[in-house]
Amino acid sequence: MSVDEKTALEQLARQGVKLPPQPRVLVELQQLLLTEDYDSRAVARVIGQDPGIVALLFKAARSPAFARARNVQNLEQILMVVGVKQVFSLVQAASLAASVNDKTRRAFEIFWTRAHEIAQMAAVVAEERVSVCNVFPEQAYLAGIFHECGVPVLMLRFPQYCQKLHLDDATCWPDLSAEDEKFTVDHCSVGYLVARHWGLPDFVCDAIRFHHDLPEEKTIGASVTLVAIIQVASHFYHQLHHVDDPLWQKIGPRVLSELGLGPDEEKDYYEQITGRFLDRH
Repeated sequence: MSVDEKTALEQLARQGVKLPPQPRVLVELQQLLLTEDYDSRAVARVIGQDPGIVALLFKAARSPAFARARNVQNLEQILMVVGVKQVFSLVQAASLAASVNDKTRRAFEIFWTRAHEIAQMAAVVAEERVSVCNVFPEQAYLAGIFHECGVPVLMLRFPQYCQKLHLDDATCWPDLSAEDEKFTVDHCSVGYLVARHWGLPDFVCDAIRFHHDLPEEKTIGASVTLVAIIQVASHFYHQLHHVDDPLWQKIGPRVLSELGLGPDEEKDYYEQITGRFLDRH
């Protein structure tokens, strides 16, 4: 961990913000995979210890992002169809969902549903643009499902977080300036630290940190493309649900350019991506 990250964690601790620990199942799974001496039965046995994570894993695996796994009946089948490494990513996402308590359940369900849809949309974009962007659907899905993972952490820390930012309304999104003003912390920085703490790939961590921006490639390297995929997926989610998206006005043309698209192609691309997204539901 870098000096900057340690300083940020110390600052969060002073504010009473605690990063959720990795569940025992996730720790055991990491240890098993590090041995490189495992089979699908052993992996399924570890995951099967936590029924809540298993339920969320089945839900995620049957999403449009993993169409081949739609008819799976058990954990071993998911492992065979989706792959062990990708299942590990899904277990990470499911573990985050399972870490939230009942006090924030309604707002979190809204958050989780939205993140899940954006992740699915991001996977569709990555699938269509893979030859241009070299980001695979499962990578885009992981970044999409985790891109606002700082939000539930702040929900748990600040009882008024959802109310002050109107997050019980599915059309409202966390605003960085409002977070800084009211809580002197923002969900992008917290989300980045959660992702690092949970061992997500570096380029996914960077995409989480900058998902409200689009830095130059020299700042975050290949992650800039992943940020663009998250941004276009979020924008199309906004359009699909008839929600205003002020951020798009600032970075939309740069996002499209990063994905190899021109401004005049946005409308047709929206219809293409949302058409595929809706067909898979």
